[in-house]
Amino acid sequence: MDPPGPGDEGEATQPQPPEWRFAQVFGERAAGEDVQEVDIISAIEFDKSGDRLATGDKGGRVVLFERTDARDNASRRELEGQDVPVTRHPEFRYKTEFQSHEPEFDYLKSLEIEEKINKIKWCQTANNALSLLSTNDKTIKYWKVQEKKVKRIAVMNLDSSQSVGSSTTAIASTSSSKAPLPNGGCSDKFDCLNNDLSFPPGGYPSLRLPVVTSLEANPVARCRRVFAHAHDYHVNSISNNSDGETFISADDLRINLWNMEINSQSFNIVDVKPTNMEDLTEVITCAEFHPSHCNTLAYSSSKGSIRLIDLRQSALCDNHSKIFEEHEAPGSRSFFTEIIASISDIKFSRNGRYILSRDYMTLKLWDLNMNSGPVSTFQVHEHLRPKLCDLYENDSIFDKFECCLSGDGLRVATGSYGNIFRVFGCTPGSMEATTLEASRNPMRGWNPSHPIWEQSVTVGHHRPNVITGGENQGVDANGNSFDFSTKLLHLAWHPTENSIACAAANSLYMYYA
Repeated sequence: MDPPGPGDEGEATQPQPPEWRFAQVFGERAAGEDVQEVDIISAIEFDKSGDRLATGDKGGRVVLFERTDARDNASRRELEGQDVPVTRHPEFRYKTEFQSHEPEFDYLKSLEIEEKINKIKWCQTANNALSLLSTNDKTIKYWKVQEKKVKRIAVMNLDSSQSVGSSTTAIASTSSSKAPLPNGGCSDKFDCLNNDLSFPPGGYPSLRLPVVTSLEANPVARCRRVFAHAHDYHVNSISNNSDGETFISADDLRINLWNMEINSQSFNIVDVKPTNMEDLTEVITCAEFHPSHCNTLAYSSSKGSIRLIDLRQSALCDNHSKIFEEHEAPGSRSFFTEIIASISDIKFSRNGRYILSRDYMTLKLWDLNMNSGPVSTFQVHEHLRPKLCDLYENDSIFDKFECCLSGDGLRVATGSYGNIFRVFGCTPGSMEATTLEASRNPMRGWNPSHPIWEQSVTVGHHRPNVITGGENQGVDANGNSFDFSTKLLHLAWHPTENSIACAAANSLYMYYA
């Protein structure tokens, strides 16, 4: 299900705002504990089933988690015998981790290439193997993670009751020049192998052959393909196609189309690089494939526009099929207008009818069938507008916040400063706007007396829904000044349940409703 469009019925029956609860935390640090730069999480992604979660960090590592709660383990008889349904929240456990990227150096450009993981995308599984793509600034890697059984040799000839030291001595002694008798016997004219070993008279009647036993299976990650040397600028996005065979990678000026099986070549499908770089006014900030139409993809720009392109139109998609942008009000332009209009992230809704975009100040929900303006606008950082000069000085204005939609399309979420994130209801007329803190007490950072909601004026032929999560100027609900060094940039919504995973520095927090 996706959010109903403008004019749809059902505004009178609004869903109740969910009560968010803390579920789990991985990598929680103690009070006053310093965080290593390499441990800071830089990417989060659920797979399509929601049973697996992957995170990447600035140290180039990818960590995988798997779901462990018994949602399907209960028998039908047990479920029928329960008078009240048991509400379970998703529980995950650590599965494995591997080093995806290493720091490199481009000698031609005298440029250091960080190992930081920019994006992770799950691929289709085959033969019980997990597949995913990970990328840093320049190189994309295709990984397969498979369960491998560890084998060892058991049932040796040596008596297991003997000490390790005795066994080692015995093994070393067998390589001496003294030839033992058959079946492990020992002749009187030779010294025995070891005084600690006792042999029955006449030796052992037979030898026991070693037996190979299998222990528990352990996940092993293998890099199957490396997609490199296709981007002159930093890769900001990768996205899988619904056909399961191709994916795209985007940098500031180009979008390339790859085949999963071929890493020697890619096709350039979007190129916004001007002939003269002095004429450059716009760069690509994010790109994503449509979830079900393999010929459609969208990409956002630093000017706040979203372009929809159709791969069937031409090999090089210079011309877009649709463009989504909101024109600025007359007289509102300032030095910061283009900076805060730059879109940092876009996400398609599950059925592909809507696009959610995040710029520095707002979240916007767009209907693909209506490009005259956003369906809804959610104010996230409006209270920071008086502080844009300070944010520009400390480079915080260039922070790239991600966004996500719930699987049912009823809610959207994004992060902010002070390790908080906001959840908004996006059905017509919804007043839901919840502020949560990435901690064991998520409601600590939200004072319900502060949020203010207001409807905007009619724009064109539709009425967008504008929700403002109001705060005191520059302070949180507890009266503390915002710490712009603590920010929640990365978060992901479970594809089928009300569960959110978010990253606060090196800690992964999970919440459910």
